[in-house]
Amino acid sequence: MVERKFSLYDIEQFIREAGAERITEDAVTQMEREIGKLAEQITNKAMSYAKHAGRKKLIRTSDILLAGKPEQAEYQSRPANLRPNASTTKSTSRTEI
Repeated sequence: MVERKFSLYDIEQFIREAGAERITEDAVTQMEREIGKLAEQITNKAMSYAKHAGRKKLIRTSDILLAGKPEQAEYQSRPANLRPNASTTKSTSRTEI
């Protein structure tokens, strides 16, 4: 027998709240698998953050929140000192008299 990690009914309701009117049973079970994978990834990251903080068995809310955030390197914008500045660029147009 397959062990359920999440309620299929709750997953179906979540998908309906997102706007779907009709959902196949296969879609709901696949969503359960995907949620399980994400939960496992977040848990593993949170465990590594807790161990880094010197806690072997205690995972705190802050560990979960930190683990659930996307990698910052992917979302960093260009630093302000590297952006072109209009006042420092030379004008290329000439006016003749």
